[in-house]
Amino acid sequence: MLLREIKNIFHTELDTLFPKEEVDAFFYRCVEHYLQLERFVLAVRPELTLTKEEEQPLFGALSQLKEERPLQYILGVAHFMDFELKVNENVLIPRPETEELVQWILDDTESQKSDIRYQKSEVTILDIGTGSGCIAIALAKYLPQAKVYALDVSEEALEVAKENAKNNQVDITFIQQDILNPELELEFDLIVSNPPYVRELEKSKIKKNVKEYEPHAALFVPDKDSLLFYRAIAQFSKRHLKKKGSLYLEINQYLGVETKGLLKAHNFSEIELRKDLFGNDRMLKATVPLKGL
Repeated sequence: MLLREIKNIFHTELDTLFPKEEVDAFFYRCVEHYLQLERFVLAVRPELTLTKEEEQPLFGALSQLKEERPLQYILGVAHFMDFELKVNENVLIPRPETEELVQWILDDTESQKSDIRYQKSEVTILDIGTGSGCIAIALAKYLPQAKVYALDVSEEALEVAKENAKNNQVDITFIQQDILNPELELEFDLIVSNPPYVRELEKSKIKKNVKEYEPHAALFVPDKDSLLFYRAIAQFSKRHLKKKGSLYLEINQYLGVETKGLLKAHNFSEIELRKDLFGNDRMLKATVPLKGL
Protein backbone atom coordinates (compact mmCIF):
# COMPACT_ATOMS: atom_id res chain seq x y z
CA MET A 1 0.00 0.00 0.00
CA LEU A 2 1.13 3.57 -0.68
CA LEU A 3 2.34 5.40 2.40
CA ARG A 4 0.16 8.40 1.55
CA GLU A 5 -2.87 6.11 1.50
CA ILE A 6 -2.05 4.99 5.03
CA LYS A 7 -1.86 8.64 6.03
CA ASN A 8 -5.35 9.17 4.64
CA ILE A 9 -6.57 6.17 6.66
CA PHE A 10 -5.11 7.70 9.82
CA HIS A 11 -7.17 10.83 9.18
CA THR A 12 -10.32 8.90 8.31
CA GLU A 13 -10.11 6.94 11.56
CA LEU A 14 -8.82 9.61 13.93
CA ASP A 15 -10.02 13.05 12.82
CA THR A 16 -13.18 12.74 14.92
CA LEU A 17 -11.05 12.12 18.03
CA PHE A 18 -8.13 14.50 17.58
CA PRO A 19 -7.31 17.75 15.73
CA LYS A 20 -6.02 17.12 12.21
CA GLU A 21 -2.62 18.59 13.07
CA GLU A 22 -2.29 16.11 15.93
CA VAL A 23 -3.23 13.21 13.66
CA ASP A 24 -0.51 14.35 11.26
CA ALA A 25 1.94 14.37 14.15
CA PHE A 26 0.87 10.85 15.19
CA PHE A 27 1.34 9.53 11.66
CA TYR A 28 4.77 11.04 11.06
CA ARG A 29 6.00 10.06 14.52
CA CYS A 30 5.02 6.45 13.76
CA VAL A 31 6.75 6.65 10.38
CA GLU A 32 9.91 7.91 12.05
CA HIS A 33 9.78 5.30 14.80
CA TYR A 34 8.81 2.18 12.86
CA LEU A 35 10.28 2.90 9.41
CA GLN A 36 13.20 5.21 10.33
CA LEU A 37 12.03 7.65 7.67
CA GLU A 38 12.12 11.44 7.96
CA ARG A 39 8.76 13.20 8.27
CA PHE A 40 9.25 14.93 4.89
CA VAL A 41 9.45 11.56 3.10
CA LEU A 42 6.10 11.99 1.32
CA ALA A 43 7.21 15.32 -0.11
CA VAL A 44 10.15 13.71 -1.87
CA ARG A 45 8.73 10.21 -2.40
CA PRO A 46 4.94 10.60 -2.86
CA GLU A 47 4.64 7.15 -4.46
CA LEU A 48 6.47 5.30 -1.71
CA THR A 49 4.96 1.83 -1.30
CA LEU A 50 5.23 -0.28 1.84
CA THR A 51 5.34 -4.02 2.16
CA LYS A 52 2.77 -5.83 4.31
CA GLU A 53 5.44 -6.28 6.96
CA GLU A 54 6.18 -2.54 6.98
CA GLU A 55 2.48 -1.65 7.15
CA GLN A 56 1.74 -3.83 10.15
CA PRO A 57 3.17 -1.65 12.97
CA LEU A 58 1.53 1.47 11.53
CA PHE A 59 -1.90 -0.16 11.56
CA GLY A 60 -1.17 -1.61 14.99
CA ALA A 61 -0.47 1.89 16.30
CA LEU A 62 -3.59 3.21 14.58
CA SER A 63 -5.73 0.60 16.30
CA GLN A 64 -4.42 1.68 19.70
CA LEU A 65 -4.77 5.38 18.90
CA LYS A 66 -8.45 4.75 18.16
CA GLU A 67 -8.73 3.60 21.78
CA GLU A 68 -7.01 6.88 22.76
CA ARG A 69 -3.99 5.12 24.21
CA PRO A 70 -1.15 7.65 24.46
CA LEU A 71 1.27 7.47 21.53
CA GLN A 72 4.22 7.48 23.93
CA TYR A 73 2.99 4.23 25.49
CA ILE A 74 2.36 2.74 22.05
CA LEU A 75 5.90 3.53 20.91
CA GLY A 76 7.39 2.92 24.36
CA VAL A 77 9.37 6.17 24.29
CA ALA A 78 8.91 9.84 25.12
CA HIS A 79 11.09 12.90 24.61
CA PHE A 80 12.15 15.17 27.46
CA MET A 81 14.41 18.19 27.07
CA ASP A 82 16.75 16.90 24.32
CA PHE A 83 16.86 13.21 25.21
CA GLU A 84 14.68 10.12 24.97
CA LEU A 85 13.10 8.08 27.75
CA LYS A 86 11.48 4.68 27.94
CA VAL A 87 7.89 4.95 29.22
CA ASN A 88 5.10 2.53 30.01
CA GLU A 89 1.93 2.51 32.09
CA ASN A 90 3.97 2.38 35.30
CA VAL A 91 5.17 5.97 34.85
CA LEU A 92 3.68 9.30 33.86
CA ILE A 93 4.47 10.66 30.42
CA PRO A 94 6.82 13.66 30.87
CA ARG A 95 5.15 17.04 30.25
CA PRO A 96 6.53 20.31 28.84
CA GLU A 97 5.68 21.99 32.14
CA THR A 98 8.14 19.72 33.91
CA GLU A 99 10.80 20.76 31.41
CA GLU A 100 10.16 24.34 32.51
CA LEU A 101 10.71 23.35 36.14
CA VAL A 102 14.04 21.70 35.26
CA GLN A 103 15.07 24.73 33.21
CA TRP A 104 14.35 26.99 36.19
CA ILE A 105 16.73 24.91 38.30
CA LEU A 106 19.40 24.98 35.57
CA ASP A 107 19.07 28.74 35.15
CA ASP A 108 19.35 29.30 38.89
CA THR A 109 22.38 27.04 39.07
CA GLU A 110 24.07 28.95 36.27
CA SER A 111 23.54 32.20 38.17
CA GLN A 112 24.94 30.64 41.37
CA LYS A 113 28.28 29.54 39.96
CA SER A 114 30.05 31.68 42.54
CA ASP A 115 28.59 29.38 45.22
CA ILE A 116 31.34 26.98 46.27
CA ARG A 117 28.86 24.07 46.23
CA TYR A 118 28.40 24.48 42.50
CA GLN A 119 32.11 24.70 41.79
CA LYS A 120 32.94 21.35 43.35
CA SER A 121 31.41 17.90 43.29
CA GLU A 122 29.52 18.60 46.49
CA VAL A 123 26.04 19.67 45.40
CA THR A 124 23.50 16.99 46.25
CA ILE A 125 20.03 16.78 44.68
CA LEU A 126 16.99 14.68 45.53
CA ASP A 127 14.12 14.11 43.09
CA ILE A 128 11.03 12.95 45.01
CA GLY A 129 8.56 10.82 43.03
CA THR A 130 10.92 10.34 40.13
CA GLY A 131 8.65 8.19 37.91
CA SER A 132 10.40 7.81 34.56
CA GLY A 133 13.41 9.59 36.03
CA CYS A 134 13.03 12.56 33.69
CA ILE A 135 13.89 15.27 36.23
CA ALA A 136 16.74 13.39 37.88
CA ILE A 137 18.27 12.36 34.55
CA ALA A 138 18.09 15.89 33.14
CA LEU A 139 19.78 17.33 36.24
CA ALA A 140 22.45 14.62 36.20
CA LYS A 141 23.13 15.29 32.50
CA TYR A 142 23.30 19.06 32.71
CA LEU A 143 24.84 19.38 36.18
CA PRO A 144 27.71 16.88 36.01
CA GLN A 145 29.11 18.28 39.27
CA ALA A 146 25.99 17.13 41.14
CA LYS A 147 25.29 13.92 43.03
CA VAL A 148 21.70 13.05 42.17
CA TYR A 149 19.35 10.85 44.16
CA ALA A 150 15.88 9.80 42.98
CA LEU A 151 13.11 8.43 45.18
CA ASP A 152 9.88 6.67 44.32
CA VAL A 153 7.46 4.39 46.14
CA SER A 154 6.87 2.25 43.04
CA GLU A 155 9.29 -0.58 42.32
CA GLU A 156 7.98 -0.77 38.75
CA ALA A 157 8.58 2.94 38.17
CA LEU A 158 12.10 2.67 39.55
CA GLU A 159 12.89 -0.15 37.12
CA VAL A 160 11.92 2.16 34.26
CA ALA A 161 13.93 5.05 35.73
CA LYS A 162 17.02 2.88 36.21
CA GLU A 163 16.89 1.75 32.59
CA ASN A 164 16.49 5.36 31.45
CA ALA A 165 19.49 6.45 33.53
CA LYS A 166 21.58 3.67 32.03
CA ASN A 167 20.48 4.49 28.49
CA ASN A 168 21.32 8.17 29.03
CA GLN A 169 24.66 7.33 30.67
CA VAL A 170 24.11 9.13 33.95
CA ASP A 171 24.86 7.99 37.48
CA ILE A 172 21.87 8.30 39.85
CA THR A 173 21.27 6.70 43.24
CA PHE A 174 17.72 5.31 43.26
CA ILE A 175 15.79 4.82 46.49
CA GLN A 176 12.50 2.99 46.97
CA GLN A 177 10.64 4.78 49.75
CA ASP A 178 7.29 6.40 50.43
CA ILE A 179 7.68 10.14 51.02
CA LEU A 180 4.68 9.91 53.34
CA ASN A 181 6.80 7.64 55.58
CA PRO A 182 10.42 8.51 54.73
CA GLU A 183 13.43 6.90 56.36
CA LEU A 184 16.27 8.80 54.67
CA GLU A 185 19.06 10.23 56.77
CA LEU A 186 20.86 12.18 54.03
CA GLU A 187 20.95 15.96 53.58
CA PHE A 188 20.64 17.75 50.25
CA ASP A 189 21.41 21.13 48.70
CA LEU A 190 18.35 20.94 46.49
CA ILE A 191 15.10 18.98 46.54
CA VAL A 192 12.73 18.87 43.59
CA SER A 193 9.40 17.12 43.17
CA ASN A 194 6.49 16.73 40.80
CA PRO A 195 4.17 14.81 43.16
CA PRO A 196 0.56 13.70 42.62
CA TYR A 197 -1.66 16.80 42.67
CA VAL A 198 -4.81 16.27 40.57
CA ARG A 199 -7.88 16.29 42.80
CA GLU A 200 -10.58 13.67 42.37
CA LEU A 201 -13.05 16.46 41.57
CA GLU A 202 -10.93 17.32 38.52
CA LYS A 203 -11.23 13.85 36.98
CA SER A 204 -14.10 14.95 34.74
CA LYS A 205 -11.74 17.46 33.08
CA ILE A 206 -9.04 14.87 32.44
CA LYS A 207 -8.82 13.42 28.93
CA LYS A 208 -9.39 9.72 28.38
CA ASN A 209 -5.82 9.13 27.22
CA VAL A 210 -4.60 10.29 30.64
CA LYS A 211 -7.37 9.05 32.90
CA GLU A 212 -7.54 5.52 31.51
CA TYR A 213 -3.87 4.81 30.88
CA GLU A 214 -1.52 6.81 33.12
CA PRO A 215 -0.88 5.57 36.69
CA HIS A 216 -3.50 6.99 39.07
CA ALA A 217 -1.17 6.77 42.07
CA ALA A 218 1.12 9.29 40.36
CA LEU A 219 -1.76 11.59 39.39
CA PHE A 220 -4.57 11.84 41.90
CA VAL A 221 -4.99 13.00 45.48
CA PRO A 222 -8.12 12.99 47.67
CA ASP A 223 -10.25 16.13 47.58
CA LYS A 224 -10.25 16.34 51.38
CA ASP A 225 -6.43 16.50 51.53
CA SER A 226 -5.26 17.81 48.17
CA LEU A 227 -1.92 19.10 49.54
CA LEU A 228 -1.09 15.78 51.19
CA PHE A 229 2.20 15.27 49.35
CA TYR A 230 3.27 18.92 49.53
CA ARG A 231 2.87 18.88 53.29
CA ALA A 232 4.98 15.72 53.53
CA ILE A 233 7.63 17.16 51.20
CA ALA A 234 7.75 20.42 53.16
CA GLN A 235 8.20 18.56 56.44
CA PHE A 236 10.85 16.30 54.92
CA SER A 237 12.69 19.24 53.33
CA LYS A 238 12.85 21.16 56.63
CA ARG A 239 14.81 18.24 58.07
CA HIS A 240 16.87 17.24 55.05
CA LEU A 241 17.80 20.43 53.20
CA LYS A 242 21.14 22.01 54.07
CA LYS A 243 21.48 25.64 55.06
CA LYS A 244 20.29 27.88 52.20
CA GLY A 245 18.98 24.77 50.45
CA SER A 246 16.29 25.17 47.79
CA LEU A 247 13.00 23.38 47.21
CA TYR A 248 11.42 23.31 43.73
CA LEU A 249 7.90 22.00 43.15
CA GLU A 250 5.55 21.44 40.25
CA ILE A 251 2.02 22.20 41.47
CA ASN A 252 -1.68 22.06 40.67
CA GLN A 253 -2.51 25.19 38.67
CA TYR A 254 -5.66 25.74 40.74
CA LEU A 255 -3.85 25.55 44.08
CA GLY A 256 -0.94 27.92 43.64
CA VAL A 257 -1.94 30.30 46.43
CA GLU A 258 -2.78 27.42 48.79
CA THR A 259 0.52 25.61 48.13
CA LYS A 260 2.48 28.82 48.59
CA GLY A 261 0.62 29.38 51.86
CA LEU A 262 1.55 25.87 53.04
CA LEU A 263 5.25 26.59 52.49
CA LYS A 264 4.90 29.91 54.28
CA ALA A 265 3.22 28.15 57.21
CA HIS A 266 6.26 25.85 57.40
CA ASN A 267 8.52 28.91 57.63
CA PHE A 268 10.08 28.64 54.18
CA SER A 269 11.39 31.93 52.85
CA GLU A 270 11.99 33.53 49.45
CA ILE A 271 8.92 31.75 48.11
CA GLU A 272 8.37 32.35 44.40
CA LEU A 273 5.32 31.22 42.42
CA ARG A 274 5.78 30.99 38.65
CA LYS A 275 3.43 30.48 35.74
CA ASP A 276 4.10 28.06 32.88
CA LEU A 277 4.07 28.93 29.20
CA PHE A 278 0.29 28.55 29.18
CA GLY A 279 -0.14 31.17 31.91
CA ASN A 280 -1.03 28.72 34.68
CA ASP A 281 0.41 28.76 38.21
CA ARG A 282 2.67 25.72 37.88
CA MET A 283 5.94 26.01 39.83
CA LEU A 284 7.14 27.06 43.27
CA LYS A 285 10.60 27.68 44.65
CA ALA A 286 11.43 28.23 48.32
CA THR A 287 14.41 28.35 50.65
CA VAL A 288 14.65 26.06 53.65
CA PRO A 289 13.88 27.62 57.06
CA LEU A 290 16.53 27.71 59.76
CA LYS A 291 16.82 24.47 61.65
CA GLY A 292 14.43 24.23 64.58
CA LEU A 293 11.78 26.53 63.12
